[in-house]
Amino acid sequence: MGSFSIWHWLIVLVIVLLLFGRGKISQVMGDVAQGVKSFKRGMAEDDAAPNANRAVEHQPAEAVATPRTEDRRTPG
Repeated sequence: MGSFSIWHWLIVLVIVLLLFGRGKISQVMGDVAQGVKSFKRGMAEDDAAPNANRAVEHQPAEAVATPRTEDRRTPG
């Protein structure tokens, strides 16, 4: 009872085919395949664009100013 036999899976497959039909399942699988292809194409386009062509704006860091003595509060 712990695992399903081949007969259980065949019965499930027949029920799924009766509910959705062969055409609907192949259409869904085709949509999934197109999505995977589109994802791979997008990843390949990202890899094809080298990072050297991207402009990086470099701005020098500003000097860190120390607080003035009148800004410091003394306890008391």
